[in-house]
Amino acid sequence: MASKILKQVTRIVTAQRKREGGGFMVRRPLPSGSVDYADPFLMLDHLGPVFYGPGEAVGAPDHPHRGFETVTYMLEGEFEHHDSHGNHGILKSGWVQWMTAGSGVIHSEMPSDKQLKEGGNFHGFQIWVNLPAKDKMIRPRYQDVPPENIPWFESSDKQTKIKVIAGEVEDVKANIDTHTPIYFLDLRTTGKYSLRIPEGMDAMVYNYHPADIFIGQEKAKISESQMAVLKHQGEPVTFEAAEDAEGGEGKKEARVLILAGTPIKEKVARYGPFVMNTDEEINQALFDMRTGSFGTIPGSSERMRKTNEANDKRRQAGKQ
Repeated sequence: MASKILKQVTRIVTAQRKREGGGFMVRRPLPSGSVDYADPFLMLDHLGPVFYGPGEAVGAPDHPHRGFETVTYMLEGEFEHHDSHGNHGILKSGWVQWMTAGSGVIHSEMPSDKQLKEGGNFHGFQIWVNLPAKDKMIRPRYQDVPPENIPWFESSDKQTKIKVIAGEVEDVKANIDTHTPIYFLDLRTTGKYSLRIPEGMDAMVYNYHPADIFIGQEKAKISESQMAVLKHQGEPVTFEAAEDAEGGEGKKEARVLILAGTPIKEKVARYGPFVMNTDEEINQALFDMRTGSFGTIPGSSERMRKTNEANDKRRQAGKQ
């Protein structure tokens, strides 16, 4: 008797393009018209890839958050972070920034001085992770993690490598501490690998690279800018690189982000940068923001003035 093929991929979503922050374009598979919330994940933005000339790079100026965590993962380029709790860091290629907004924070993520001066490639992701009600008003926390502190798993056949940002793969465990149990993996393969995701965790797989990949026991194909929503009962999920459609030898390397988490299963009330459990809590967040409870970023206005002046000079020089 043939084994039963279980349907693990329940939906495939194509990312929609949207302009954010200071004018940068993102590809957003979550939320979308068909998937509004993938508990505990609130949003997934794919930034770039794009090439900026000198003075062209844009970012996200000062803005508030409350009630969830923001995760920024850079593949190429640089972002500079400042927030109202005095944290500061430059996210370079391969870095991860994990910011727990908690009770409230103002932060900015702008191109670094180097990115603005020299230009160059820019490519990365931002993910929003919900917090349970008991943690929504905790003190904000900032974790800046360089690539040397983020472990990689490599399969025995050397065809699959997985960057373990959160969670674990076989005997490789992440170094980042998360309030909500999640997996955040960057999987790259030219072969086939079966990944075990803990039972009770729902998962999403986003293809950010121009090479197709087959997922699940039914071998559902997802292409660049597509996200697969998975439902499983603890059985392994198979990832297999597709053959080179252009007639080359072997398979192109497929690259996907894997997000899996234990659902919080609480009511979600969201309004822009605030994610709480009730409308009353959203109204309180708006009041606190207007009355200055979130604080301000030290030196923000002066820093923005200098950045705008430098950008204007670079643009004028480029026109000459």
